[in-house]
Amino acid sequence: MGEKVDLERKEKFGIILPIVLISYFLILLNNSLIFTSTVKISAELQMNNLMVAWIINAYALTFGGLLAFSARLGDIIGRKKTLLTGLIIFSIASLLVGMSQSAMMIISMRALQGIGASLLAPATLALLMDNYQGEQLNRAIAYYGATAGIGASLGMIIGGMIASYISWRAGFHLDLIVCIFLIIMSVLGITNQKATHGTKIDWWGTITLVIGFSGLVYSLNGSSYRLVAFIIAIVTLTIFGYIESKVEHPLMPLVVFKDNQRISALISRFFMLGASMSYFFLMPQALQRVFEFTPLMASISFLPLTVI
Repeated sequence: MGEKVDLERKEKFGIILPIVLISYFLILLNNSLIFTSTVKISAELQMNNLMVAWIINAYALTFGGLLAFSARLGDIIGRKKTLLTGLIIFSIASLLVGMSQSAMMIISMRALQGIGASLLAPATLALLMDNYQGEQLNRAIAYYGATAGIGASLGMIIGGMIASYISWRAGFHLDLIVCIFLIIMSVLGITNQKATHGTKIDWWGTITLVIGFSGLVYSLNGSSYRLVAFIIAIVTLTIFGYIESKVEHPLMPLVVFKDNQRISALISRFFMLGASMSYFFLMPQALQRVFEFTPLMASISFLPLTVI
């Protein structure tokens, strides 16, 4: 009996947790590469400040707009298929980001990366829930959370080193290598999950959500027709709310907003992410443009924040 317990302890989490943690680190590394490389990207591709901002916005819009849809898709077709699809899309997009020769190409490929990441994020979390229970699940989630801090710190350093000594393009080729490694691990290590029947995808909710948030962001950061974009955003988000109150399987169940604790957490999360994303986007540029830091020096200066 004692030998059996020892054997189970040695087995620990198996291959699922490494796949989940490396996938999460991949997303963090990708963002860090952008944050530390914006100055060099803008100089090489002759992009102004507004265009550089859309390197971040394009990714955030597709990632955030399709996240709920991707989570539902994972329930329907299975975690493994969703994860592999996300990895394939992300790897192709990473290769093309690294090959970009124009502002339009890099912005478009960043949007494609966001689609891949929107499939990866919910699939990895669902894999944790499906494969671990009890104390083991709590430990897995703790490791997942710890990866955020480690990934933010290490990702910034890796991104700074690559941008300083090689090329910002090489960082996205590194993304491609990690994706290929993860695809092999996932094919060999994740068992097929049966599709869930009877659950439908809220297509109209997905469409109106993406259009609504795209219009809202463009109204804040666009170059023309900003008022038109804002009106479109308000109208489509209102339609989205109406659709969610009527469909059988809503993309965003409105009952979520009846819980005071949950709504408070969502509002706090909204402002925290808004502030942190703005800070991580602007500060590396300020350090490099104003104080003449190298990308590596700029990334090292973030360690007091990311380590804590």
